[in-house]
Amino acid sequence: MLFSSTFFLFVFLPIFLGLYFALPNIRLRNALLLAGSLFFYAWGETVYVLLLIFSIGFNYLLGLWIERRREPPTGRRVLALAVGLNLGLLAVFKYANFLTDNLDVVLEFLGLSPIILAPIHLPLGISFFSFQAITYAVDIHRGEALAQKNPLRVALYIALFPQLIAGPIVRYKQIVAQLENRAIRLEDIAQGVRRFVVGLAKKVLIANSLAVPADRIFAIPGAELEPAVAWLGIVCFSFQIYFDFAGYSDMAIGLGRCFGFRFPENFDWPLLSRSMREFWRRWHMTLSGFFRDYLYIPLGGNRLGPMRTGFNLVTVFFLCGLWHGASWNFVLWGLVHGAFLVAERLPLIARIQTAPRALQSLYTLGVMSLAWVFFRTEDLDHAIAFFAALRGASEVSSNAYPLALYLNSQVLFVLGLASLSAVPHFQRAWESFAHPNAHLGLTFEALRFVGLFATLGLCAMSLAMGTHNPFIYFRF
Repeated sequence: MLFSSTFFLFVFLPIFLGLYFALPNIRLRNALLLAGSLFFYAWGETVYVLLLIFSIGFNYLLGLWIERRREPPTGRRVLALAVGLNLGLLAVFKYANFLTDNLDVVLEFLGLSPIILAPIHLPLGISFFSFQAITYAVDIHRGEALAQKNPLRVALYIALFPQLIAGPIVRYKQIVAQLENRAIRLEDIAQGVRRFVVGLAKKVLIANSLAVPADRIFAIPGAELEPAVAWLGIVCFSFQIYFDFAGYSDMAIGLGRCFGFRFPENFDWPLLSRSMREFWRRWHMTLSGFFRDYLYIPLGGNRLGPMRTGFNLVTVFFLCGLWHGASWNFVLWGLVHGAFLVAERLPLIARIQTAPRALQSLYTLGVMSLAWVFFRTEDLDHAIAFFAALRGASEVSSNAYPLALYLNSQVLFVLGLASLSAVPHFQRAWESFAHPNAHLGLTFEALRFVGLFATLGLCAMSLAMGTHNPFIYFRF
């Protein structure tokens, strides 16, 4: 069940919100949230909800054990067990086939029989809820939070449906107080609804629209791909993945606000970044923060000299790429980002910081967009062919896939809308007019309500017509 599905929008969510607000206290509301979250997950994953419940159970027990045995060396061993079990779930369900396929290449080279492993289903959101469970164990070990004695609260933290399958990654210490006590105000509900509708529009009206030409272009055989078409595909996909992911984060944050939770922000206008370092301070901030605090800093961060800093950065982004998907393409995507983060600490590349702002932005957008080729293509051969097309090295034998086939007035309009929506200036101007203390503030609030209602209507019509509605995070 996706946020951008008609069943969720017009059946599940209205009924669930009505029941939630009708309940008189936080204990009953938490119980309903947990039941609804498990139903939400089971709707899409059926029996794999048992895997989620298993994760909740062993993390609850290990949390209690970690708190009782926090002193070294026992504390570190119990923490290692907790982290190992959570990563073990990922290894089995996400990486087992990938590891087996690569091992079979070695075995074939050695003349040995391959290992036969049937495809293993990848449960939705396993990377997200496993990482959240890791933060629970680590926060308790570090003394930044107490182990939760109530197993239902641990279950709600791990399974809370607004951010279960696509983030943001919420750390236990950020939300523990809200699990126990939170106020629900009409202002929070109104802001949550507005944030949700804006996120839905990003997903449905922009990301889904640009997914159509992006998917069609990336499906073109490399030998038939013209440079202009390839560049259009990269531009469309770059906007698609940003508005898809940022839109889902907005919807999650908005839903959480309706239920009284304050989730951390996940995007801060990343397309305005002027370096790759800045990009990762603005893009998927909860993931980059997770890797920084739970991996990069424990590895030594930038405290052990330039060589070790470079090694730590490359290690982090190797794992970041692998986290996104069990494929060498994702690994290469991560290594490209890691390499540029290292390079930006070197004198030659560091000079970009003194260049004109437009050049800095062009450099960042160029690196980001080209790296998306690895992210979007199916395998390394596909990526190589796509790069060849981008630089005009492909010998196109026919005109079967001309630019006009993909760049029409609708795509141009959505690209223009995406470009405007990727910068904060228009949103800030609108909010200044709509501020309650501003002149004619109530009038603009009414106009904003009408605008949001109209936006919701457009999204509903788009979904009702059965337009392309991909779930881009399935491999995450």
